[in-house]
Amino acid sequence: MNWITKFIKPRIKSLFKKKSETSKDTLWTNCTCGNLILKEDLEINYHCCPKCGIHHKLTCKERFKLFLDNGEYKIIDSPIPPDDPISFTDSKSYKDRIKSARKVTGQEDAMMIAKGKLNGIDVTVGAQNFKFIGGAVGIASGEIFIRAISHAIENKTPLIFFPCSGGQKLQEGALALSMMAKTTLGVNELKKLNLPFIICMTNPTAGGVTASWASLGDIIVSEPGATISFAGARVIKDTVREDLPAGFQTSEYLLDHGQIDSVIERKYLNSAIGTLLSVLLKKPEAQVNNESNVTIDQSLQSAG
Repeated sequence: MNWITKFIKPRIKSLFKKKSETSKDTLWTNCTCGNLILKEDLEINYHCCPKCGIHHKLTCKERFKLFLDNGEYKIIDSPIPPDDPISFTDSKSYKDRIKSARKVTGQEDAMMIAKGKLNGIDVTVGAQNFKFIGGAVGIASGEIFIRAISHAIENKTPLIFFPCSGGQKLQEGALALSMMAKTTLGVNELKKLNLPFIICMTNPTAGGVTASWASLGDIIVSEPGATISFAGARVIKDTVREDLPAGFQTSEYLLDHGQIDSVIERKYLNSAIGTLLSVLLKKPEAQVNNESNVTIDQSLQSAG
């Protein structure tokens, strides 16, 4: 592949192709700011737009690779309960929606968990993929979360989670809502053993996820510009019948009002959280071979 085919913007004939034909093959992607970015450059920049700084959503495996030492991790197998527990159908059957989401993402569920090292410390890590039905939590995600807690307890490791979800799955009704209680009880078991539980909220973190385990971290940080909420801003505005403050429900707004502990750029997350773990576990701070190898003060104040 020469520089012309690699770097010249898509040819005119590609404009006439269907989106499904070009979405996987194109070397370019668009940011919400309108900037056209070479996918290779986006990856080098931690999947953040070099123009506006927006943090693009990650798949679970992309998250693990960027976050853990040397990009090395091992997926933890988790039992997946039967699909469609209440035989839900709207304009499309729930089973078909799950099948489609699995085909698009290559995941069995929106949530995945893995083990690896961070700052030389063994950790259990979990993440959600928003492309899988909006990262919504149902029975499967609830069981995967509990599996992560069990793994952390069995191996005496910290648990770090990256929520990215619109909330609970309406297609699973009260069963999905019950996962809020189950995951909360699971976090309590983790805390009984004084194992660190760290949450890094990403865009978006909403609904029942915010109202349960995502707000229970010993330390809660967030990526910049993340929407963090329970109910949507429009619903709240219509309820209170008042204009909402500028930046309402953003990570920066929540930081200013004491609801989260820090806002940290993606490129600094592994260094900042790794250093925090070294402090919490009273271990000497290790050296991490990446450009975000900064002190804890620099990391936590990066959004200052």
